[in-house]
Amino acid sequence: MRHSRGTLYFIIFICVLSLYLNLPQNLNFSKKILNKEFHFTLPRFPRNLNFKKGLDLSGGMRVTLLVDMEKIGEGQRQTALDSVRSVISRRVDLYGVSEASVKTSVAAAQYRLVVELPGIEKPQEALDLIGQTASLTFATPIYKADPASPSGELKLVNFTPSDLTGNDLAAATVTFETQDRQPAVSLKFKDSGRDKFAKLTKEFLGKPIAILLDQSILSAPTVQSEITSGDAIITGKFTIDEAKFLATQLNAGALPVPIKILSQKNISATLGNASLNQSLIAGGIGLAVVAVFMCLYYGWMGFISVIGLLVYGLITAALYRLIPVTLTLPGVAGFILSVGMAVDSNILIFERYREEIRAGKPSAIALELGFGRAWNSIKDANLATIITGLILFNPLEWTFLNTSGSVRGFALTLILGILISLFTGIVVTRTFLRIFYKPKNTKPLILNT
Repeated sequence: MRHSRGTLYFIIFICVLSLYLNLPQNLNFSKKILNKEFHFTLPRFPRNLNFKKGLDLSGGMRVTLLVDMEKIGEGQRQTALDSVRSVISRRVDLYGVSEASVKTSVAAAQYRLVVELPGIEKPQEALDLIGQTASLTFATPIYKADPASPSGELKLVNFTPSDLTGNDLAAATVTFETQDRQPAVSLKFKDSGRDKFAKLTKEFLGKPIAILLDQSILSAPTVQSEITSGDAIITGKFTIDEAKFLATQLNAGALPVPIKILSQKNISATLGNASLNQSLIAGGIGLAVVAVFMCLYYGWMGFISVIGLLVYGLITAALYRLIPVTLTLPGVAGFILSVGMAVDSNILIFERYREEIRAGKPSAIALELGFGRAWNSIKDANLATIITGLILFNPLEWTFLNTSGSVRGFALTLILGILISLFTGIVVTRTFLRIFYKPKNTKPLILNT
């Protein structure tokens, strides 16, 4: 019993924490007591905890882009696709679209990008932005006399594009061939760019040369020596991730891949909210009917299971905010389905409990046996569903499995819901029954657990 009470305190802590995460972050109270004004403001969480809505709920645009790989070698196509994805993601970030997603898709020798832009207000402007081929340029520095310097020292004021472009760059790779063995980025120029690069390094020795991607500076390394071989290394105390990111960005310009818009779909936020409201109303009615049935058929045990379901909903909502999970209509359906499976687990447990009572077992022993013997059925059913959910979610991005965002959203909320329902069913409901369920005409039994 001591163990059960310790678990109860843990459950209360989880519930209080989940309630805090679900409350509005700007919540505050004011109360006047004995002519004194008392104020309480809820401590703010370090980041925004609003629900993250998917495209079908928030409205916006979904664009499917076809990446033309005709001039790209077979071995470089995946690299080119990843580079284009990186560039499109960067453009979307610069455009200021929050919670956007850019995903790659390869099917039937077609390389595609699926771009989702929630809440977009100027569709044509967004299309013009993401539908351009990446432009990589090497730019030389512009100096002007510094008026604040008494000796008339020169001051770097800008960069101007040179004739050395991404078409002259063969590839960029991460390397460790430096004196301190730190991550760096190696550049290899084509024959067309070797002489151009040698000329720039000779003319601007000891000065920075900027690398521009879509007119934005990626890097501005200082030339340390004249380079005539066409091979160069950019150093700068990079981490491995930073070096990989820079190499990917450079390859996006080194492998300029034409992009064509295959399709675009504008989604109304009004339609999404209406569909969400209808789904929530339907789910609420269904859960209310289930709760009434559980209370009428199983009595006090059924009421305790309903309390466990409320705890399940509280924890699930908090995790959705904390992770965060992108809510879509299929995702909401996955959540409602997982609630149904949680109720199913309770029914299995209660029926097993009744069987033990009919066999003449004391209530406390019957309760433990009911949970123990129902566990195998609950485990097998939920494990099979989790495996199916993992196949639908496709975490390893296998091309022969599903890659649809809506299906994966359904799978994610379903898997998460099942895991939480196992916790609430086996831990929360079991603890509540141990402590609060006192059947009539049954001699209580003190358990040493």
